[in-house]
Amino acid sequence: MTLTELKYIVAVAREKHFGKAAEACFVSQPTLSLAIKKLEDELEVKLFERSSGEVSVTALGEEIVRQAQTVLESAAQIKEIAKRGKDPLAGALKLGVIYTIGPYLLPELVRQIITHTPQMPLMLQENFTVRLLEMLRTGEIDCAILAEPFPDTGLAVAPLYDEPFLAAVPATHPLAKQAEVTSEQLRDETMLLLGNGHCFRDHVLEVCPEFARFSSQAEGIRKSFEGSSLETIKHMVAAGMGVTLVPRLSVPQAALCATDGKPRADEAHVRYLPVKDEHGGPPPTRRVVLVWRRSFTRYEAIAALRNAIYACDLPGVTRLS
Repeated sequence: MTLTELKYIVAVAREKHFGKAAEACFVSQPTLSLAIKKLEDELEVKLFERSSGEVSVTALGEEIVRQAQTVLESAAQIKEIAKRGKDPLAGALKLGVIYTIGPYLLPELVRQIITHTPQMPLMLQENFTVRLLEMLRTGEIDCAILAEPFPDTGLAVAPLYDEPFLAAVPATHPLAKQAEVTSEQLRDETMLLLGNGHCFRDHVLEVCPEFARFSSQAEGIRKSFEGSSLETIKHMVAAGMGVTLVPRLSVPQAALCATDGKPRADEAHVRYLPVKDEHGGPPPTRRVVLVWRRSFTRYEAIAALRNAIYACDLPGVTRLS
């Protein structure tokens, strides 16, 4: 067997489709299928069950695929060790970021990397937390920026910052006249939520848990709406369709209130207000962390990435060491 064949079976197990797996591996489908058939003949086992349009992994195949992932990760470490011996910062760093962080952190982070470690370009991947954790496990990415909590997968974790949530309300809404709002006041409003898969959706539901019953049932459409991105939801707020919670870094500087308490003219359709805990507790926040495989050997690259993140302008967040 070869590492290439192991790469192919991992791709098929992930994509559940021979054609998509071939595209991901940059080979033709016949080449991939022939290699997998050769491996199955060599092992004298059936790895995949093939039917019209569907591919599933056999019980024994799942165990073999898991071992193949381990072998591929170990093989990748050999290259990393050799590269690290020359220059641990040389070569691309594959970074994953969740959707509700990427647009607001990456532009400046990339500029910081280009300025301070140009020999270490970032290869970026935006995705959901669950998918990024899977990509970390299979070695498709080296590290990821996530928001806690997430399933414990034995990864190394370094805290980056605590980020508060702000309430976004239409400028014409009665709440917009207040200096702050409470989660209790938000419970009486139509809540706009991200769709399933976004961890920030779960963060919002922690602050206003009663909206969970609306967001998962059709009859709740009167009380909650779902959007595909934070920016889409902000436009829905501006149109007066409801209110939502957003992370602090997603709020444009121009949208913050001036000293007179009024929003700036170019961002006058949405007011962003601090959220106060009605029981006197701390305001709702999320903890953003950097995670990587414990077996990843480019420690200096991880340190350089953390330093670049700390060098970014992160208004309103609490940096953690």
